[in-house]
Amino acid sequence: MSEKTIDAGVRVGHVHLKVADLERALGFYRDVLGFAVTQRLGDSAAFLSAGGYHHHIGLNTWEGAGGVAPAAGTTGLYHLAIVYPTRAKLGDALRRLLEAGVTLDGAADHGVSEALYLRDPDGNGVELYWDRPQGDWPRDVKGELAMYTRGLDLKGLLKAAD
Repeated sequence: MSEKTIDAGVRVGHVHLKVADLERALGFYRDVLGFAVTQRLGDSAAFLSAGGYHHHIGLNTWEGAGGVAPAAGTTGLYHLAIVYPTRAKLGDALRRLLEAGVTLDGAADHGVSEALYLRDPDGNGVELYWDRPQGDWPRDVKGELAMYTRGLDLKGLLKAAD
């Protein structure tokens, strides 16, 4: 049986999250992270984007209004990942998080990327990261990808935003 891979042009388009409180979720994705609202459906849903795209993030209370985050040990979304175009822009995101009092769950240098990990107000995992150029990705002696997890210099990341 021959293995066929997905077309290289395929990409993940957007994430749509069930939230308990639309205004609280907007306070995070719009006011802290800086996404723009492209459309709103009353008090039940909102669509947000970066750069005028129709939406990168959908938020709705259709099934989750007043709900609670899934319990630990259950299946579901591990995290959504938001890619920043440069290290400086990721540093700016870190600054925004700190100014808003958002607590980080972690921060890591993976060799291929630098990442910040946190939770949104509904307990969803969120990763904010930037990718290093592919030519700088760590490789083993066979030339295969050799990602790792090391501590991330947060002070250096903030300095990159200046």
